[in-house]
Amino acid sequence: MPELPEVETTCSGIRPHIVEKTIADVIIRQKQLRWPITENLKELLLGQIIKTVSRRAKYCLLATHKADTVIIHLGMSGSLRIVDTKQPAGKHDHVDFIFTDNTVLRFNDTRRFGAILATSEPITQHKLISQLGPEPLSELFTGTHLHQLAKNKKTTVKSFIMDGHNVVGVGNIYASESLFMAGIHPTRQAGRISLKRYQKLAECIKIVLQQAINQGGTTLRDFVNEQGKPGYFQQSLTVYGRANEPCITCLSPIQQLKIAQRASYFCAVCQK
Repeated sequence: MPELPEVETTCSGIRPHIVEKTIADVIIRQKQLRWPITENLKELLLGQIIKTVSRRAKYCLLATHKADTVIIHLGMSGSLRIVDTKQPAGKHDHVDFIFTDNTVLRFNDTRRFGAILATSEPITQHKLISQLGPEPLSELFTGTHLHQLAKNKKTTVKSFIMDGHNVVGVGNIYASESLFMAGIHPTRQAGRISLKRYQKLAECIKIVLQQAINQGGTTLRDFVNEQGKPGYFQQSLTVYGRANEPCITCLSPIQQLKIAQRASYFCAVCQK
């Protein structure tokens, strides 16, 4: 599933190919995604110029010169890539944004859990955006922020940091990785962790996510190859997906359990 680093890489990958370009057509082959595609998407966007490509949480935001915004969520299997008009659409290529220079931004989603919505309201007021917590790589995200929100919370710390109301973009993979780096057991109650440990955890979340984004930067060329690869990258993971393999620190076997129906990986020796 695309997580924050993959979405950030996607935005970086498509940005130089579509910013300041004019939309000539929008082809919608499948309207039923996670939510129905905005009904008048084509009419809204024709003739508009893409001014910025940015990310909020796991959403790609394409802002136009008329202050409309296209909100794209990649869901579990979605991808965006740059092709030209000569490349035929595949079975799961659901939407094409075609520009006047014949550049095509193509949305592919095998499982159709992604979304493409458009809004004319300020993006900060949109229902998908307005209640989100701070970006994990911003100055607003600190250990103090986590510690204050966690007071009296009995939920596990892993579920707590995956809650987008507390901090955005810390998905399942990077939650496991950050907790391992911070030495915190994923089942610990969020409200019973000290400020000092939350300060360490916030620092580790920033490090883990930034390292993954830096890795992704080496694959930006994948957004413009003829095979249409999505441009995601092989993550260097310390615990996630490594059940029964030796811990990189103490050599104890990595353990796996489910927390809120999500696979969680940890070292019982290094994480307390």
